[in-house]
Order: sequence, then C-alpha cells, then structure tokens
Amino acid sequence: MSDALHVLVVDDEPRIRTMVRRYLVEEGLKVSEAADGAAMRLILEQERIDIVLLDLVLPGEDGLSLARDIRRQSDVPIIMVTGKGDLIDRVVGLEAGADDYIAKPFHLREVLARIRTVSRRARSRAAEPPAAAAPAAESGPGQTLGFDGWRLDLDRRDLRAPDDTTVALTSAEFELLRTLVLHPGRVLSRDQLMDLAKGRDWAAYDRTVDTQVMRLRKKIEADPANPTLIKTVRGAGYLFAATVRPV
Repeated sequence: MSDALHVLVVDDEPRIRTMVRRYLVEEGLKVSEAADGAAMRLILEQERIDIVLLDLVLPGEDGLSLARDIRRQSDVPIIMVTGKGDLIDRVVGLEAGADDYIAKPFHLREVLARIRTVSRRARSRAAEPPAAAAPAAESGPGQTLGFDGWRLDLDRRDLRAPDDTTVALTSAEFELLRTLVLHPGRVLSRDQLMDLAKGRDWAAYDRTVDTQVMRLRKKIEADPANPTLIKTVRGAGYLFAATVRPV
C-alpha cells in the first residue's frame, strides 16, 4: 500500500464517505476522511495526500473556499464534488483551483476513473524537468524576461510584480505565462497553448485554457475584467500584448 494513491475524501455525509472509502480501498487506494475544513487541514498537514475529493456543500466553510485555501498552499489535485447540475457551479469550482469535477449522484466507477486520470496528469507534470516545459527558441536558459514592469525568471520559475513582490503561480499558470511571454504579439489558439505549454493533460475540458487564463489574469492584470496583457481574440485564441524584453 506504500505506493497506493492516497485520497482525502472531504464530505459531511458519513454515508457517502464510508461508501467511497470502501470502494476505493477495495480498488487498492489509501483513503482518509474529513467532515469539514478543520479536519481536512489537519490531515493535509500530517499526511502526504495525492488527491482531494472535495464536496462543494459543507458546514461552515464551503468547498470553494477550501479549494482556494488549498491552492494557495499546494498543487495537490482537487476533484470538486457537487450536487448541483448548473454549469456555473462547475466553472466556479475550476476557477477556485479544482482540476476536475463530478456531480452527485455519481457512480463509484466514475469516481475512480476521475481520480486515476487526474492523478496521472499530475504525475506526468511532476516527472517533466522544468527546463523542458516550453520551447526556448526566443530565450536562453535562465533568462529573465520583463514585461510592463513585471519580471519572469524562466530558470527559477519566479514571477516578480512591478513593486518587486513575488507572485505565487501554480505549475499550470507558470507554464501558460512562460508560453505567452515567449510568443508576444502572436495569436495562439487553445490547442497551441496546451501543446506549447505541455498542457494537453491539464484537464478533460475544452475550456481548460480559458480557466487558466482567468486565473492568471487575476494575478497579473490591473483589471482582470478588462485585460491589457492577455487579450482574447474572439474565435482564435489569446494574444500576449505586452512588449517583452530580456532584463
């Protein structure tokens, strides 16, 4: 069991936690349970968790708040579980940092399939050497690129704001930003962005790139609702509009 995936099931319904745990354990996975955010945080501090199965509706802090909290501190994959069928809930869950979602009522085989798929993507990303994550034709190894007062160190994977504060990026956000700054002024389709950023395994959604762009805009745009750096080209993709220079 030492190499088994360790899944943390966060749900306030004991029946659901027990049902999911029994099934996943029978399939060779290791499972921990939490009924709320406090219990979830304690387990994340004490255990090495490979994936979090997080219910949207919880007492106290809801799943969206907990997903954002997890994502501020870790890249551990999150699968959001929701009893609602509205697309908006799924989109908001992805924007909060979830890697996938599944709606209640669910089939246990689907839960297992989602867990294995998301985990496979995460392991694939972790196995890639950072220097090989994007083509570097326009930039040498270790070079720092500047745009609109920002500085992106490609080797250290470090992003500095104009006021010299460090801005934390997830792996997917960094790969996307690196791809954009290496191709300024060029319209890139969603497929091109996924290929160039080695993000073809980001998620099984057509709109995954859109979600990553929204997250990135919130971190680097003065007004994410009216972006000036990452511009949408309707029907074509995205364009990085800033002038990029080595610094």
